[in-house]
Amino acid sequence: MKRVTIYSDGACIGNPGPGGWAALLEYGGARKELVGGEIATTNNRMELEAAIHALQQLKEPCEVELFTDSEYLREGITKWIHTWKARSWKKKIKNVDLWQELDRASTKHKVTWHWVRGHSGNAGNEQCDRLAMRRAEHLGKTTAPEVLNRALAEFEQKRQSVNNQEAFL
Repeated sequence: MKRVTIYSDGACIGNPGPGGWAALLEYGGARKELVGGEIATTNNRMELEAAIHALQQLKEPCEVELFTDSEYLREGITKWIHTWKARSWKKKIKNVDLWQELDRASTKHKVTWHWVRGHSGNAGNEQCDRLAMRRAEHLGKTTAPEVLNRALAEFEQKRQSVNNQEAFL
């Protein structure tokens, strides 16, 4: 199996607000940066998106060392997910759509999840933090206020709708 190192991070200006995610993949001396974002999201969603997009880039099963500064991401994928799956995802779970997608993306690989303290000098994490924040800032600056406000209202409405549906599960 190929051995790949991944660093990932998410950022959000406001929570919810414009967000960015970034991942850095390293394999055999090669590096690949991935960056994306959404105009209305949360920091936790961006943390999940970074890991998902990074793992989806891998074309074959790999041994992966994935570094994140998000305890939410690491704890969720290494501990909480087992209970969620055992209960057929019927427990009240925030971001269930992304957790399910991350589960699908990670099961193809042998992933070791590492938590690193943010802003502590880890070069890969620092690079992802800069890229994610730049994307969030860019989206915040280039999105018309009325578009941003509409997107935030729709995001909150969708989140409330999901919360109400979960109350009936």
